[in-house]
Amino acid sequence: MANRDVRTFFSGGAYFEGPRWRDGNWWVSDFYRHTVSTITPDGRETVIVEVEQQPSGLGWLPDGALVISSMKDHRLLRFAGDGLTPLADLTEHCGGHLNDLVIDAVGRIYVGDFGFDIMAGAAPATTSLKRVDPDGTVTIVADGLHFPNGSVITPDGTTLIVGETLGNRYTAFDISPDGSLTNRRIWAEFGAIPTGTTTEEVIPQLAVAPDGCSLDAEGHIWAADAVGGRVVRVAPGGAVVDEIRAPDGLGVYACALGGDDGRTLLMCAAPDFYEHLRAPTREAVLLAVGVDVPHSGRP
Repeated sequence: MANRDVRTFFSGGAYFEGPRWRDGNWWVSDFYRHTVSTITPDGRETVIVEVEQQPSGLGWLPDGALVISSMKDHRLLRFAGDGLTPLADLTEHCGGHLNDLVIDAVGRIYVGDFGFDIMAGAAPATTSLKRVDPDGTVTIVADGLHFPNGSVITPDGTTLIVGETLGNRYTAFDISPDGSLTNRRIWAEFGAIPTGTTTEEVIPQLAVAPDGCSLDAEGHIWAADAVGGRVVRVAPGGAVVDEIRAPDGLGVYACALGGDDGRTLLMCAAPDFYEHLRAPTREAVLLAVGVDVPHSGRP
């Protein structure tokens, strides 16, 4: 595994998530500053919008409007430069905070949730992946997922792959023309599904805890390993063919490929993910490192 020069690209955040590259800038959510920002390639931040109930996943509709997952009130919000408007309320389908999302070419939004109240120490529980159609209709497209998190869609638009953070795996589906998900299968498996009634029991059983992720042009996924302080490059089947560790004992909770050539890997890093520790501090950083294979697919 190659040694690479990991640099601090931006500092002073509370907890970064949902990184995306679009229109020559990085876009990123900050959970506990309640902001969605752009950051230029030379590191200048502009706060685009504030989301009171905590922003996470980001994506764009075909008309260019930004979609933001608002975590604590389980809503998808639309932002087109003139304020936030609601797209869908998913409360009845969520066991925990609404989380990361991916949007397909026709504007269908696929979004997961935590499944349980992790910050309150609730028992881990499975949950669903939701599809929100352009008219706002909400449909459950997959169930029984162990903390569905970062998702990608292949360049041909036919396959969705979702990381199960507490499941030691990535799960893939075929995307039907109507947006339904079929042919459920394991795309990558890192270990057995953990057992236990607390996250403290589950976490030590995780070989890789896939969090925010990005697909590359060779069909591999760069995944933040939420328990490993690293990003890993995963081949179909689950082989970890490369890894990049965060400095200073930091955790890594999301990553994205971008830059003008798609070969910059941006990593969202912080000492941990606990709200009561992160919200009052500004210790989160964005790390950047060059890789060989460029971005592909969505997001």
